[in-house]
Amino acid sequence: MPLSEHEQRLLDQMEQALKAEDPKFASHMVSSRLSHRLGRRAVIGGFGVLAGLALVLVGVMSAQIWVGAIGFACMVAAGAYGLTPGRTQLGTVQADGSVTPAAPARRPSVSSRQRTTGSFMQRLEQRWDRRRGMGGW
Repeated sequence: MPLSEHEQRLLDQMEQALKAEDPKFASHMVSSRLSHRLGRRAVIGGFGVLAGLALVLVGVMSAQIWVGAIGFACMVAAGAYGLTPGRTQLGTVQADGSVTPAAPARRPSVSSRQRTTGSFMQRLEQRWDRRRGMGGW
């Protein structure tokens, strides 16, 4: 639903006020109206859903259930792909307004993790004892 003229003017005034107050932040937030809202993932997902729907219809018309099942799976996978967000760049905003990217999360190596010995049941019993306060943390 498009904005009314009054709402569009208010939005333009708010954008101008933001640009006057914090031009660096406003420059990061500038985007074309439709091209960035509909990301590449959403477009690819939409085409995948349409292709899956076409396969479902072909499967129904040709009475081959397996084609329809593949089409349905394609629709679900493409919809999930299109609706999930892509990789986000997280970072820290500095006092001057610049953004420093965050370091990627690292998993601890096997040597740095606590190694346990014994069978599976013994490890479960050890965990249970620690939780109950018997073994101490």
